[in-house]
Amino acid sequence: MRLFAATLATETNTFSPLPTSLAAYKEGVFLRPGEHPNDTPLMCTAPLFVARQRAAAEGFTLIEGSCFAASPAGTTNRADYEFMRDEILGQVKAALPLDGVLLGLHGAMVAHGYDDVEGDIIERVRAIVGTDCVIGVELDPHCHLTKKRVAGADIIILYKEFPHTDVVERAEEVLTLVLRAIRKEIKPVMSLYDCRQIGSYPTTEPLMRAFVDKVSAMEGKDGILSISLGHCFPYADVPELTGRVLVITDGAKAKADAVATAIGEEFVSMRGKTAPPYLSVEDGISFAIEFNGAPVVMADPADNAGGGAPSDNTTILRAMIARDVKDAALGPIWDPIAVRLCMDAGEGARIPLRFGGKIGPASGPPVDAVVEVTKLARDCWQSFGPTKVPLGDTAAIRVGGIDVVLISNRTQALGLELFRNVGIEPTARKLVAVKSTNHFRAAFGPIAAKVIYVDSDGPLARDYRKVPYTRIERPIWPLDEKTTPGLIL
Repeated sequence: MRLFAATLATETNTFSPLPTSLAAYKEGVFLRPGEHPNDTPLMCTAPLFVARQRAAAEGFTLIEGSCFAASPAGTTNRADYEFMRDEILGQVKAALPLDGVLLGLHGAMVAHGYDDVEGDIIERVRAIVGTDCVIGVELDPHCHLTKKRVAGADIIILYKEFPHTDVVERAEEVLTLVLRAIRKEIKPVMSLYDCRQIGSYPTTEPLMRAFVDKVSAMEGKDGILSISLGHCFPYADVPELTGRVLVITDGAKAKADAVATAIGEEFVSMRGKTAPPYLSVEDGISFAIEFNGAPVVMADPADNAGGGAPSDNTTILRAMIARDVKDAALGPIWDPIAVRLCMDAGEGARIPLRFGGKIGPASGPPVDAVVEVTKLARDCWQSFGPTKVPLGDTAAIRVGGIDVVLISNRTQALGLELFRNVGIEPTARKLVAVKSTNHFRAAFGPIAAKVIYVDSDGPLARDYRKVPYTRIERPIWPLDEKTTPGLIL
Protein backbone atom coordinates (compact mmCIF):
# COMPACT_ATOMS: atom_id res chain seq x y z
CA MET A 1 0.00 0.00 0.00
CA ARG A 2 1.40 3.38 -1.07
CA LEU A 3 0.35 6.77 0.38
CA PHE A 4 1.52 10.25 -0.56
CA ALA A 5 1.35 13.25 1.81
CA ALA A 6 2.00 16.97 1.30
CA THR A 7 0.94 20.42 2.55
CA LEU A 8 0.18 23.76 0.91
CA ALA A 9 -1.56 26.19 3.22
CA THR A 10 -2.28 29.70 4.34
CA GLU A 11 -5.35 31.61 5.50
CA THR A 12 -6.02 34.45 3.08
CA ASN A 13 -7.56 37.74 4.14
CA THR A 14 -8.40 39.24 0.75
CA PHE A 15 -8.77 42.67 2.39
CA SER A 16 -5.29 42.56 3.95
CA PRO A 17 -2.71 45.12 2.78
CA LEU A 18 0.01 42.47 3.20
CA PRO A 19 0.53 40.47 -0.03
CA THR A 20 1.74 36.88 0.32
CA SER A 21 4.69 35.76 -1.78
CA LEU A 22 7.13 32.86 -1.72
CA ALA A 23 9.14 34.76 0.89
CA ALA A 24 6.27 34.42 3.38
CA TYR A 25 6.25 30.64 2.94
CA LYS A 26 10.02 30.53 3.39
CA GLU A 27 9.55 32.41 6.68
CA GLY A 28 6.89 29.87 7.72
CA VAL A 29 7.09 26.29 6.45
CA PHE A 30 9.12 25.54 3.33
CA LEU A 31 10.25 21.94 3.42
CA ARG A 32 11.15 19.52 0.66
CA PRO A 33 10.57 15.74 0.89
CA GLY A 34 12.16 14.23 3.99
CA GLU A 35 12.90 17.58 5.64
CA HIS A 36 9.91 17.65 8.01
CA PRO A 37 11.01 17.33 11.68
CA ASN A 38 10.20 14.12 13.52
CA ASP A 39 9.23 15.64 16.85
CA THR A 40 6.36 18.00 16.04
CA PRO A 41 3.81 18.84 13.34
CA LEU A 42 4.02 22.27 11.77
CA MET A 43 1.39 24.53 10.26
CA CYS A 44 -1.13 22.19 8.51
CA THR A 45 1.40 19.32 8.22
CA ALA A 46 -0.25 16.96 10.72
CA PRO A 47 -1.42 14.41 8.08
CA LEU A 48 2.17 13.85 6.93
CA PHE A 49 3.40 13.86 10.53
CA VAL A 50 1.00 11.16 11.75
CA ALA A 51 1.42 9.07 8.58
CA ARG A 52 5.18 9.00 9.10
CA GLN A 53 4.67 7.78 12.66
CA ARG A 54 2.24 5.03 11.67
CA ALA A 55 3.60 3.82 8.32
CA ALA A 56 5.81 0.94 9.46
CA ALA A 57 3.42 -0.40 12.08
CA GLU A 58 0.40 -0.32 9.77
CA GLY A 59 2.04 -1.73 6.69
CA PHE A 60 2.06 1.11 4.20
CA THR A 61 4.77 3.00 2.38
CA LEU A 62 4.69 6.78 2.80
CA ILE A 63 6.01 8.95 0.01
CA GLU A 64 6.57 12.43 1.40
CA GLY A 65 5.98 15.50 -0.70
CA SER A 66 6.82 19.13 -0.04
CA CYS A 67 5.26 21.16 2.77
CA PHE A 68 4.59 24.86 2.22
CA ALA A 69 2.72 27.09 4.68
CA ALA A 70 2.62 30.82 5.43
CA SER A 71 1.16 32.94 8.22
CA PRO A 72 -2.23 34.49 7.39
CA ALA A 73 -2.05 37.60 5.22
CA GLY A 74 -3.26 38.81 1.85
CA THR A 75 -3.72 37.01 -1.46
CA THR A 76 -0.87 34.77 -2.60
CA ASN A 77 1.08 35.73 -5.70
CA ARG A 78 -0.23 33.64 -8.63
CA ALA A 79 3.15 32.55 -9.97
CA ASP A 80 4.33 31.54 -6.50
CA TYR A 81 1.19 29.50 -5.84
CA GLU A 82 1.49 27.73 -9.16
CA PHE A 83 5.18 27.01 -8.50
CA MET A 84 4.43 25.33 -5.15
CA ARG A 85 1.33 23.55 -6.46
CA ASP A 86 3.09 22.22 -9.52
CA GLU A 87 6.01 20.98 -7.45
CA ILE A 88 3.61 18.91 -5.35
CA LEU A 89 1.72 17.69 -8.42
CA GLY A 90 5.00 16.59 -9.99
CA GLN A 91 5.78 14.64 -6.84
CA VAL A 92 2.36 12.97 -7.01
CA LYS A 93 3.03 11.87 -10.59
CA ALA A 94 6.46 10.54 -9.66
CA ALA A 95 4.97 8.55 -6.77
CA LEU A 96 2.42 6.63 -8.89
CA PRO A 97 0.84 4.17 -8.46
CA LEU A 98 -0.82 5.41 -5.26
CA ASP A 99 -3.53 3.91 -3.08
CA GLY A 100 -4.07 7.07 -1.05
CA VAL A 101 -3.22 10.78 -0.86
CA LEU A 102 -3.16 12.83 2.35
CA LEU A 103 -3.34 16.61 1.96
CA GLY A 104 -2.76 19.01 4.82
CA LEU A 105 -4.47 22.18 3.60
CA HIS A 106 -5.99 25.17 5.35
CA GLY A 107 -9.18 25.71 3.45
CA ALA A 108 -9.19 29.51 3.15
CA MET A 109 -6.25 30.03 0.82
CA VAL A 110 -6.74 32.40 -2.11
CA ALA A 111 -4.24 33.13 -4.89
CA HIS A 112 -4.59 35.65 -7.69
CA GLY A 113 -6.78 33.89 -10.26
CA TYR A 114 -7.80 31.14 -7.80
CA ASP A 115 -10.66 31.78 -5.38
CA ASP A 116 -10.65 28.10 -4.36
CA VAL A 117 -7.03 27.03 -4.10
CA GLU A 118 -7.84 23.85 -2.21
CA GLY A 119 -10.44 22.86 -4.77
CA ASP A 120 -7.90 23.47 -7.52
CA ILE A 121 -5.29 21.28 -5.82
CA ILE A 122 -7.73 18.45 -5.08
CA GLU A 123 -9.12 18.51 -8.62
CA ARG A 124 -5.65 18.33 -10.15
CA VAL A 125 -4.50 15.56 -7.80
CA ARG A 126 -7.62 13.57 -8.68
CA ALA A 127 -6.87 13.91 -12.38
CA ILE A 128 -3.42 12.41 -11.77
CA VAL A 129 -4.25 9.56 -9.37
CA GLY A 130 -7.58 8.45 -10.85
CA THR A 131 -10.87 7.51 -9.24
CA ASP A 132 -9.69 4.44 -7.32
CA CYS A 133 -7.14 6.33 -5.20
CA VAL A 134 -8.53 7.57 -1.86
CA ILE A 135 -7.93 11.27 -1.24
CA GLY A 136 -8.10 12.41 2.40
CA VAL A 137 -7.90 16.07 3.40
CA GLU A 138 -7.56 17.88 6.73
CA LEU A 139 -8.86 21.46 6.89
CA ASP A 140 -9.11 24.27 9.42
CA PRO A 141 -12.75 25.04 10.39
CA HIS A 142 -12.12 28.63 9.27
CA CYS A 143 -12.34 27.44 5.70
CA HIS A 144 -14.53 27.67 2.65
CA LEU A 145 -16.12 24.23 2.29
CA THR A 146 -16.60 24.56 -1.45
CA LYS A 147 -18.55 22.14 -3.59
CA LYS A 148 -15.50 21.54 -5.81
CA ARG A 149 -13.30 20.24 -3.00
CA VAL A 150 -16.05 18.11 -1.49
CA ALA A 151 -16.81 16.59 -4.88
CA GLY A 152 -13.11 15.92 -5.56
CA ALA A 153 -12.05 14.33 -2.26
CA ASP A 154 -13.18 11.11 -0.61
CA ILE A 155 -12.70 12.21 2.99
CA ILE A 156 -12.50 15.72 4.44
CA ILE A 157 -12.20 16.32 8.17
CA LEU A 158 -12.01 19.71 9.91
CA TYR A 159 -10.56 20.48 13.31
CA LYS A 160 -13.37 20.61 15.83
CA GLU A 161 -11.80 22.90 18.42
CA PHE A 162 -11.34 26.67 18.37
CA PRO A 163 -8.65 27.24 19.60
CA HIS A 164 -7.31 24.50 17.34
CA THR A 165 -5.96 22.11 19.95
CA ASP A 166 -7.04 18.93 18.12
CA VAL A 167 -5.06 19.19 14.88
CA VAL A 168 -3.17 15.94 15.42
CA GLU A 169 -6.27 14.05 16.54
CA ARG A 170 -8.16 15.05 13.41
CA ALA A 171 -5.19 14.08 11.22
CA GLU A 172 -5.23 10.68 12.90
CA GLU A 173 -8.89 10.38 11.92
CA VAL A 174 -8.18 11.33 8.32
CA LEU A 175 -5.45 8.70 8.06
CA THR A 176 -7.52 6.01 9.78
CA LEU A 177 -10.50 6.55 7.46
CA VAL A 178 -8.28 6.66 4.37
CA LEU A 179 -6.69 3.33 5.34
CA ARG A 180 -10.09 1.77 6.04
CA ALA A 181 -11.39 2.99 2.68
CA ILE A 182 -8.37 1.61 0.85
CA ARG A 183 -8.94 -1.77 2.56
CA LYS A 184 -12.62 -1.67 1.51
CA GLU A 185 -13.76 -1.73 5.15
CA ILE A 186 -15.83 1.41 4.55
CA LYS A 187 -17.26 3.32 1.60
CA PRO A 188 -17.26 7.02 2.57
CA VAL A 189 -20.02 9.23 1.19
CA MET A 190 -20.31 12.95 2.00
CA SER A 191 -23.21 15.37 2.37
CA LEU A 192 -22.87 19.15 2.63
CA TYR A 193 -25.38 21.53 4.22
CA ASP A 194 -25.08 25.29 3.64
CA CYS A 195 -26.09 27.33 6.70
CA ARG A 196 -25.87 30.66 4.82
CA GLN A 197 -24.23 32.47 7.71
CA ILE A 198 -21.06 34.24 8.79
CA GLY A 199 -20.09 33.98 12.43
CA SER A 200 -17.54 33.30 15.14
CA TYR A 201 -17.77 30.01 17.01
CA PRO A 202 -15.18 29.64 19.79
CA THR A 203 -15.48 26.27 21.49
CA THR A 204 -14.40 27.84 24.76
CA GLU A 205 -17.89 29.35 24.99
CA PRO A 206 -20.65 27.17 26.53
CA LEU A 207 -22.99 26.93 23.55
CA MET A 208 -20.36 25.82 21.05
CA ARG A 209 -18.72 23.56 23.63
CA ALA A 210 -21.96 21.65 24.06
CA PHE A 211 -22.61 21.57 20.30
CA VAL A 212 -19.18 20.17 19.45
CA ASP A 213 -19.45 17.60 22.24
CA LYS A 214 -22.82 16.49 20.88
CA VAL A 215 -21.48 16.17 17.34
CA SER A 216 -18.41 14.25 18.52
CA ALA A 217 -20.57 11.79 20.44
CA MET A 218 -22.50 10.97 17.25
CA GLU A 219 -19.39 9.83 15.37
CA GLY A 220 -18.68 6.13 15.18
CA LYS A 221 -22.34 5.22 15.65
CA ASP A 222 -25.09 4.27 13.19
CA GLY A 223 -22.69 4.44 10.25
CA ILE A 224 -21.64 8.05 10.90
CA LEU A 225 -17.91 8.31 10.26
CA SER A 226 -17.36 12.05 10.74
CA ILE A 227 -19.16 15.35 11.25
CA SER A 228 -17.35 18.61 10.56
CA LEU A 229 -18.52 22.15 11.29
CA GLY A 230 -17.21 24.71 8.83
CA HIS A 231 -17.16 28.08 10.60
CA CYS A 232 -16.08 30.00 7.45
CA PHE A 233 -13.29 32.59 7.33
CA PRO A 234 -15.08 35.96 7.43
CA TYR A 235 -12.32 38.10 5.94
CA ALA A 236 -12.25 36.65 2.43
CA ASP A 237 -14.35 38.09 -0.37
CA VAL A 238 -14.97 34.85 -2.27
CA PRO A 239 -18.30 33.49 -3.54
CA GLU A 240 -18.58 30.42 -1.29
CA LEU A 241 -17.83 32.16 2.00
CA THR A 242 -20.39 30.66 4.40
CA GLY A 243 -20.76 28.32 7.33
CA ARG A 244 -21.38 24.72 6.26
CA VAL A 245 -21.79 21.28 7.82
CA LEU A 246 -20.08 18.23 6.29
CA VAL A 247 -21.15 14.70 7.21
CA ILE A 248 -19.46 11.47 6.14
CA THR A 249 -21.25 8.13 6.47
CA ASP A 250 -20.38 4.58 5.52
CA GLY A 251 -22.16 4.14 2.21
CA ALA A 252 -25.42 5.72 3.33
CA LYS A 253 -26.10 8.91 1.38
CA ALA A 254 -29.66 9.32 2.69
CA LYS A 255 -28.34 9.02 6.26
CA ALA A 256 -25.64 11.60 5.56
CA ASP A 257 -28.22 13.97 4.08
CA ALA A 258 -30.49 13.64 7.10
CA VAL A 259 -27.73 14.13 9.66
CA ALA A 260 -26.22 17.09 7.78
CA THR A 261 -29.64 18.72 7.60
CA ALA A 262 -30.39 18.20 11.29
CA ILE A 263 -27.00 19.46 12.44
CA GLY A 264 -27.10 22.33 9.94
CA GLU A 265 -30.51 23.47 11.14
CA GLU A 266 -29.28 23.43 14.73
CA PHE A 267 -26.20 25.43 13.71
CA VAL A 268 -28.47 28.01 12.05
CA SER A 269 -30.56 28.27 15.22
CA MET A 270 -27.45 29.38 17.11
CA ARG A 271 -26.94 32.55 15.06
CA GLY A 272 -25.81 35.50 17.15
CA LYS A 273 -25.42 33.40 20.32
CA THR A 274 -21.99 31.80 19.97
CA ALA A 275 -19.46 34.64 20.23
CA PRO A 276 -18.36 36.17 23.54
CA PRO A 277 -19.43 39.73 24.42
CA TYR A 278 -17.12 42.57 23.41
CA LEU A 279 -16.30 45.70 25.41
CA SER A 280 -15.04 49.00 24.12
CA VAL A 281 -11.33 49.63 24.64
CA GLU A 282 -11.95 52.10 27.46
CA ASP A 283 -14.50 49.85 29.18
CA GLY A 284 -12.16 46.90 28.86
CA ILE A 285 -9.30 48.76 30.53
CA SER A 286 -11.61 49.97 33.31
CA PHE A 287 -12.91 46.45 33.88
CA ALA A 288 -9.40 45.05 34.15
CA ILE A 289 -8.26 47.74 36.60
CA GLU A 290 -11.31 47.32 38.81
CA PHE A 291 -11.56 43.53 38.70
CA ASN A 292 -10.72 41.82 41.98
CA GLY A 293 -8.23 39.28 40.70
CA ALA A 294 -5.27 38.88 38.37
CA PRO A 295 -4.31 38.53 35.69
CA VAL A 296 -7.12 39.84 33.54
CA VAL A 297 -6.36 38.69 29.99
CA MET A 298 -7.76 41.14 27.45
CA ALA A 299 -7.97 39.98 23.83
CA ASP A 300 -7.81 42.23 20.77
CA PRO A 301 -9.30 40.14 17.92
CA ALA A 302 -9.48 43.09 15.53
CA ASP A 303 -5.68 43.15 15.17
CA ASN A 304 -5.15 39.39 15.09
CA ALA A 305 -2.30 38.33 12.81
CA GLY A 306 -4.00 34.93 12.69
CA GLY A 307 -6.75 36.57 10.63
CA GLY A 308 -4.37 38.43 8.34
CA ALA A 309 -4.10 41.67 10.33
CA PRO A 310 -0.69 43.35 10.61
CA SER A 311 -0.65 43.13 14.44
CA ASP A 312 0.72 46.63 14.71
CA ASN A 313 -2.42 48.54 15.75
CA THR A 314 -1.65 50.88 18.63
CA THR A 315 -5.13 51.88 19.85
CA ILE A 316 -5.23 49.77 23.00
CA LEU A 317 -1.65 50.57 23.96
CA ARG A 318 -2.15 54.32 23.49
CA ALA A 319 -5.29 54.15 25.66
CA MET A 320 -3.37 52.29 28.36
CA ILE A 321 -0.56 54.85 28.26
CA ALA A 322 -3.02 57.75 28.42
CA ARG A 323 -4.57 56.22 31.56
CA ASP A 324 -1.16 55.51 33.11
CA VAL A 325 -1.99 51.83 33.55
CA LYS A 326 0.44 49.97 35.81
CA ASP A 327 1.49 46.35 36.15
CA ALA A 328 0.48 45.54 32.56
CA ALA A 329 1.91 43.70 29.57
CA LEU A 330 0.88 43.78 25.92
CA GLY A 331 1.89 41.73 22.92
CA PRO A 332 2.72 41.08 20.28
CA ILE A 333 3.32 44.19 18.21
CA TRP A 334 4.91 43.27 14.90
CA ASP A 335 7.64 45.79 14.12
CA PRO A 336 10.93 44.33 12.83
CA ILE A 337 12.43 47.82 12.48
CA ALA A 338 11.77 48.67 16.12
CA VAL A 339 13.19 45.30 17.18
CA ARG A 340 16.35 46.03 15.23
CA LEU A 341 16.69 49.46 16.87
CA CYS A 342 16.29 47.88 20.30
CA MET A 343 18.88 45.24 19.45
CA ASP A 344 21.27 47.98 18.38
CA ALA A 345 20.65 49.92 21.60
CA GLY A 346 21.09 46.90 23.89
CA GLU A 347 19.45 45.78 27.11
CA GLY A 348 19.03 48.47 29.73
CA ALA A 349 19.15 51.31 27.23
CA ARG A 350 16.66 54.18 27.36
CA ILE A 351 15.93 55.36 23.84
CA PRO A 352 13.36 57.42 21.95
CA LEU A 353 11.48 54.87 19.89
CA ARG A 354 8.72 55.07 17.30
CA PHE A 355 6.93 51.71 17.01
CA GLY A 356 3.70 50.20 15.68
CA GLY A 357 1.26 51.95 13.38
CA LYS A 358 3.20 51.22 10.20
CA ILE A 359 1.18 49.22 7.70
CA GLY A 360 -1.94 51.28 7.01
CA PRO A 361 -4.74 53.46 8.40
CA ALA A 362 -6.17 50.58 10.45
CA SER A 363 -2.83 50.30 12.26
CA GLY A 364 -3.42 53.65 13.95
CA PRO A 365 -0.68 56.24 14.50
CA PRO A 366 2.70 55.00 15.75
CA VAL A 367 3.65 55.34 19.39
CA ASP A 368 6.46 57.80 20.07
CA ALA A 369 7.95 57.35 23.52
CA VAL A 370 11.15 57.16 25.49
CA VAL A 371 11.31 53.46 26.32
CA GLU A 372 13.53 51.20 28.39
CA VAL A 373 14.80 48.12 26.56
CA THR A 374 14.31 45.54 29.30
CA LYS A 375 15.16 42.28 27.51
CA LEU A 376 16.28 41.05 24.09
CA ALA A 377 16.20 37.53 22.66
CA ARG A 378 17.13 36.02 19.30
CA ASP A 379 15.18 33.42 17.28
CA CYS A 380 12.31 33.05 19.72
CA TRP A 381 9.25 30.82 19.45
CA GLN A 382 5.98 30.23 21.24
CA SER A 383 4.04 27.00 21.61
CA PHE A 384 0.59 26.22 20.25
CA GLY A 385 -0.28 22.72 21.36
CA PRO A 386 2.52 20.49 20.04
CA THR A 387 3.61 23.10 17.49
CA LYS A 388 6.38 25.67 17.90
CA VAL A 389 5.53 28.96 16.20
CA PRO A 390 8.48 31.26 15.38
CA LEU A 391 8.53 34.82 16.69
CA GLY A 392 11.95 35.76 15.36
CA ASP A 393 14.11 38.27 17.19
CA THR A 394 12.12 39.75 20.07
CA ALA A 395 12.40 42.83 22.25
CA ALA A 396 10.67 43.80 25.49
CA ILE A 397 10.31 47.51 26.10
CA ARG A 398 8.82 49.39 29.05
CA VAL A 399 6.61 52.43 28.62
CA GLY A 400 5.60 53.72 32.04
CA GLY A 401 3.99 50.77 33.81
CA ILE A 402 3.47 48.73 30.64
CA ASP A 403 5.80 46.10 29.18
CA VAL A 404 5.40 45.63 25.43
CA VAL A 405 6.64 42.67 23.38
CA LEU A 406 7.89 43.54 19.88
CA ILE A 407 8.41 40.69 17.39
CA SER A 408 10.07 40.25 14.01
CA ASN A 409 7.98 37.37 12.62
CA ARG A 410 4.33 38.36 12.39
CA THR A 411 2.06 36.08 14.39
CA GLN A 412 -0.68 36.22 17.00
CA ALA A 413 -0.42 35.62 20.74
CA LEU A 414 -0.50 31.85 21.30
CA GLY A 415 1.81 30.65 24.07
CA LEU A 416 3.05 32.04 27.36
CA GLU A 417 6.56 32.02 25.88
CA LEU A 418 5.58 35.16 23.97
CA PHE A 419 6.15 37.03 27.24
CA ARG A 420 8.45 34.66 29.12
CA ASN A 421 11.09 34.69 26.35
CA VAL A 422 11.84 38.27 27.32
CA GLY A 423 11.53 38.07 31.08
CA ILE A 424 7.86 39.00 31.48
CA GLU A 425 5.86 36.67 33.73
CA PRO A 426 2.19 36.99 32.66
CA THR A 427 0.84 35.35 35.82
CA ALA A 428 2.37 38.18 37.87
CA ARG A 429 0.62 41.00 35.96
CA LYS A 430 -2.68 42.69 36.65
CA LEU A 431 -3.52 43.15 32.95
CA VAL A 432 -2.22 41.12 30.01
CA ALA A 433 -3.39 42.36 26.59
CA VAL A 434 -2.99 39.90 23.71
CA LYS A 435 -3.56 40.26 19.99
CA SER A 436 -5.57 37.16 19.13
CA THR A 437 -9.16 36.11 18.50
CA ASN A 438 -9.36 32.90 20.51
CA HIS A 439 -6.27 30.74 20.01
CA PHE A 440 -4.70 32.46 23.01
CA ARG A 441 -7.25 30.70 25.22
CA ALA A 442 -5.37 27.39 25.11
CA ALA A 443 -2.40 28.83 27.06
CA PHE A 444 -3.71 32.05 28.60
CA GLY A 445 -7.16 30.81 29.63
CA PRO A 446 -5.83 28.53 32.40
CA ILE A 447 -3.75 31.32 33.99
CA ALA A 448 -6.39 34.04 33.74
CA ALA A 449 -8.52 35.17 36.64
CA LYS A 450 -10.78 36.62 33.94
CA VAL A 451 -10.75 36.72 30.13
CA ILE A 452 -12.37 39.65 28.34
CA TYR A 453 -12.61 40.70 24.70
CA VAL A 454 -12.43 44.24 23.35
CA ASP A 455 -13.39 45.58 19.95
CA SER A 456 -10.68 47.96 18.83
CA ASP A 457 -10.43 49.81 15.52
CA GLY A 458 -8.09 47.18 14.05
CA PRO A 459 -8.71 45.92 10.50
CA LEU A 460 -10.72 42.79 11.42
CA ALA A 461 -14.17 44.21 12.08
CA ARG A 462 -16.17 42.12 14.55
CA ASP A 463 -19.42 43.30 12.97
CA TYR A 464 -19.37 41.47 9.63
CA ARG A 465 -21.89 43.93 8.23
CA LYS A 466 -19.01 46.41 8.15
CA VAL A 467 -16.78 44.19 5.98
CA PRO A 468 -16.84 45.54 2.39
CA TYR A 469 -17.83 42.33 0.60
CA THR A 470 -18.60 42.58 -3.12
CA ARG A 471 -18.33 38.97 -4.35
CA ILE A 472 -19.91 36.67 -1.75
CA GLU A 473 -23.16 34.90 -2.56
CA ARG A 474 -26.24 36.59 -1.10
CA PRO A 475 -28.43 36.38 0.87
CA ILE A 476 -26.33 35.48 3.91
CA TRP A 477 -26.72 36.27 7.61
CA PRO A 478 -26.00 38.77 9.21
CA LEU A 479 -25.79 40.83 6.02
CA ASP A 480 -29.33 39.69 5.21
CA GLU A 481 -32.09 38.73 7.64
CA LYS A 482 -33.83 36.24 5.34
CA THR A 483 -31.71 33.37 4.04
CA THR A 484 -32.29 29.96 2.47
CA PRO A 485 -30.14 27.34 4.21
CA GLY A 486 -30.22 23.85 2.77
CA LEU A 487 -28.49 20.72 1.52
CA ILE A 488 -26.28 21.42 -1.51
CA LEU A 489 -24.40 18.14 -2.01
